Amino acid sequence: MPSTDDGRARTAQPTAAGAEPTPGTKACAADSAKASLGASLGASLLDASQRRRLLDIAQASIRHGLETGRPGTLEITAETAALQAPRAAFVTLELKRRLRGCIGHLEATQPLALDVSDNAFAAAFRDPRFPPLALSELAALSIKVSVLTPAVELAFSDEAGLLAQLVPGSDGLILADAGRRGTFLPAVWEQLPAPEDFLRRLKEKAGLRPDHWSGELRVWRYRTESFGD
Repeated sequence: MPSTDDGRARTAQPTAAGAEPTPGTKACAADSAKASLGASLGASLLDASQRRRLLDIAQASIRHGLETGRPGTLEITAETAALQAPRAAFVTLELKRRLRGCIGHLEATQPLALDVSDNAFAAAFRDPRFPPLALSELAALSIKVSVLTPAVELAFSDEAGLLAQLVPGSDGLILADAGRRGTFLPAVWEQLPAPEDFLRRLKEKAGLRPDHWSGELRVWRYRTESFGD
């Protein structure tokens, strides 16, 4: 299901990369996670023209929504291979530097171009925190797209061990425990630059106490390639 995110998101199910490691292999799992994440961040996912195309798709979907009440339509086979590939994305809308909507997926469920189109429409018209976008707001609207890397589970034995692995300004996190989940996109570090504060607030937004801890708590890390107009 789509997720809202302004630093207060409820998440969809983490990807298969978050599978529980076999008992006794946590150290190896941590090394593997670092290698997998590093490989996924070795190069930009998209070139300048592909970024521009995704922003155009997002804007067209919003315009189409204003005219018809439905997301924009795409001929997906006409898009480049990178935009046809399954990837997860968030679309963030701002108006006069204030959040106006943010919807996305944490898992890749459809081609990237279609995900951006659907999420742009949803951010404009279905984010439950805001009224539907009005035509009068369109000219001043700022659109940002964040393309996510696959989530990788972190291995740790206590909160200190988890905090030591976090990379402020770069990591997006998914936290899950006691049937609750929450996510912060990497942009949230701008408001919460200290790892301790970032983690405490993420627990709160997942519906847990800020000092909550248990042996069942799980955390996944992902990164984003973000760009806007």
